[in-house]
Amino acid sequence: MAAPAQISSAFASDEDYRITGIEAVMTPALAIYPDIVDSNITATLRLLGDDPNRWRPHVKTAKLAFIMRRLVERGITNFKCATTLELLTACEAGAQDILVAYSLMGANARRVRELAESFPDKTISALVENEEQVKAWAGSSIGLFIDINAGMDRTGIEPQHAAEIVSLAGVIRGSGLGFRGLHYYDGHMSKYALPEREAKAHEGYDRLMELVAALNAAGIAVDEVITAGTPAFPGTLSYPAFANASFIHRASPGTVVYGDFTSAGQLPAEYGYRPAAVVVTTVVSHPTAQRITCDAGHKSVSADAGVPTCAVLGRPEWQPHKPSEEHLPIDVPAQSAMPALGEHLYLVPRHVCPTVNNFDHALMVVKGRIVTVERVTARGREIPVSAR
Repeated sequence: MAAPAQISSAFASDEDYRITGIEAVMTPALAIYPDIVDSNITATLRLLGDDPNRWRPHVKTAKLAFIMRRLVERGITNFKCATTLELLTACEAGAQDILVAYSLMGANARRVRELAESFPDKTISALVENEEQVKAWAGSSIGLFIDINAGMDRTGIEPQHAAEIVSLAGVIRGSGLGFRGLHYYDGHMSKYALPEREAKAHEGYDRLMELVAALNAAGIAVDEVITAGTPAFPGTLSYPAFANASFIHRASPGTVVYGDFTSAGQLPAEYGYRPAAVVVTTVVSHPTAQRITCDAGHKSVSADAGVPTCAVLGRPEWQPHKPSEEHLPIDVPAQSAMPALGEHLYLVPRHVCPTVNNFDHALMVVKGRIVTVERVTARGREIPVSAR
């Protein structure tokens, strides 16, 4: 499957991504361009009225403490994360308010409590969807958001069950815990074209506003409502009721920090986002007349979002095929010159979040030069048991 034309045009040049001295770099390698990261942060803040308090980015994308600190320096201190290692990294990077947006049970919940005790100056919250989960946080400083099932059918309470949601909020408060608000992740919106996506997002937000009204009617204040990863971000921006709501509304797109092949097709070009993370790969074989193979299999460029796993910067007409663990075959059209063995290519991942997670280190590239090598701090997970 080729990249759609509107995406291909965005990847027509690799001029701004070429790295001086790349022949000294072992590949595949993750390269991040801090100047482009800064530009993407600026674009997001502009869309949010230049108010950093309205953005709660999910740091499963950013992963690096280096990049999290860059966000904090711009006044963005409210984050979302999914793992305890991401939580630890965000705390150490200067975040002030972090939601672990994942259903935590058993030892995972206990570890979050430990981290909250280790960082008493941070506001740390978790998600719940039933009374049993509330019990895991009894006696702690953890704030709780109720997880609403926006339609992904992955976690959360369905929004039509207003009485259940009001009751659970009452249980949270009755347990002596802080009820923070509602979490509503509408990631399934990615399957719709933009106009339909925006309309369907607004329908969901209408139901969300009804839940806020039901909670208020029961005497329960809603401090914050969180919506929208990257696909639903346009719908969140255009929903008028969020602009003057009684609660703090925060959007949580995280992919926009780096951008990828998928988000280039999901978001309007006028937003101004550019890919800030690429995988540098080497041509290692010419197996057939019009096919090359690169060292960027699915252990480097994630294949979770399907094939093609990436687009080739400067060669948008080239056709990446299904990768194996370490090999990425790419068909080169007859009208294109075949790259030489050993030539380097720059790949924009289809899904950047798990791609970043594939690497231990990232090259920081400024004006074509590697200025530092940073550890992908929140890659993977913490050691699953404590040393005794």
